[in-house]
Amino acid sequence: MKIKKQDWGLWQRKLYLLWRKMIRLWRKIPWRKLAWMKKLNVFRFLMRMDWYIIKKFIGTYIYSILLIISISIVFDVNENLAKFTNYHAPLRAIVFDYYANFVPYFANLFSPLFVFIAVIFFTSKLAGNSEIIAMLACGMSFKRLLRPYLISAALIATLNFFLGAYIIPRGTVVRHDFESLYKNNKKNTSASNIQLMVDKGVVAYLSQYDDIRKTGYGFALYKFENKKMVSQMNASVIQYDTIAEERYHWKARNYKIRTLKGMREQIKSGNEIDTLIQMEPMDLVFSRGQQETFTSPELKRYISKQQERGSSNVVQYEVEYHKRIASSFASFILTIIGVSLSSRKRKGGMGLYLGIGLGLSFAYILLQTISATFAINAGTPPMLAAWIPNILYAFIAYFCYRQAPN
Repeated sequence: MKIKKQDWGLWQRKLYLLWRKMIRLWRKIPWRKLAWMKKLNVFRFLMRMDWYIIKKFIGTYIYSILLIISISIVFDVNENLAKFTNYHAPLRAIVFDYYANFVPYFANLFSPLFVFIAVIFFTSKLAGNSEIIAMLACGMSFKRLLRPYLISAALIATLNFFLGAYIIPRGTVVRHDFESLYKNNKKNTSASNIQLMVDKGVVAYLSQYDDIRKTGYGFALYKFENKKMVSQMNASVIQYDTIAEERYHWKARNYKIRTLKGMREQIKSGNEIDTLIQMEPMDLVFSRGQQETFTSPELKRYISKQQERGSSNVVQYEVEYHKRIASSFASFILTIIGVSLSSRKRKGGMGLYLGIGLGLSFAYILLQTISATFAINAGTPPMLAAWIPNILYAFIAYFCYRQAPN
């Protein structure tokens, strides 16, 4: 809408009156009665020194992520360029389906490494410039010096947990689909001789299942009461209804239902019937890395459902669920270790302690992998396996903290 020149004076008058009204309302607010709200402001405890360290920490963390992930992308492009060309992968899919999900996944996976590098790098620089010496000489304790570091670690841990539990799994689904199409990493789309408990006393069997068509062949459903079979359903073909409003909706073709009542048997058959069976396609086909495609609430529901069915193939899902929580706490432990190692001014610069920091970070990631493998193959409790690296490194953090300057 265009405003004519003669209307400018009227509009200016209206804006002036509105501004005066807002000022009067602002002055009428009883600020003294609302003074208690200032206690809710957590930032009032942060000094200029705290903000200085937080900005340095977060900035160095982001810089290290961008630097290392950029190098990773270069190596990944060099490795997979021939595959992308052979399978005629479109540029849009490479950028938005693969690398747009590749970067957050690996950044979150190696976040403890980036935290450690960031802490050692900029803290050694502060110590080299005698800034930490000046802080401690002013009467500040080492415990007080850790406050901005732990606040920064809390921000990073919260972001990592939210991304790993809710956002990254959605992108991992897209990335896996891209890899199955253009990297010759075919997904497992079929299974045979499937038997699982779908409800209490109800067992389903499938001779063959095709996940692409969501269709099973040679289907049988047995219902038991007091260890005796009371009904049996057979169907030559069973197909999952993907457009149904409710879950567990299947269509059985060429079916036959036998109902046993004492010595009598009732048989019912037909061409097609709609039925509800408490199983889904994800329960029938397992592919490598499938646990990474579930959000944390989905993982929890899936684990509970599989445990109720008596399935033993849920260990990797439990490890993934607990690892997402444990990895977030690693930011605090590695931050304490990094500050303790690099806060003292030493001759020769930060090279030695940067190497120690990198060694400890890689050892932490390696220990995570080993403990997860032991949980899957050796029967270690999944929760303990996910927390073993944090428990061991907590002792290292305590030792380094006790040896740090006070």
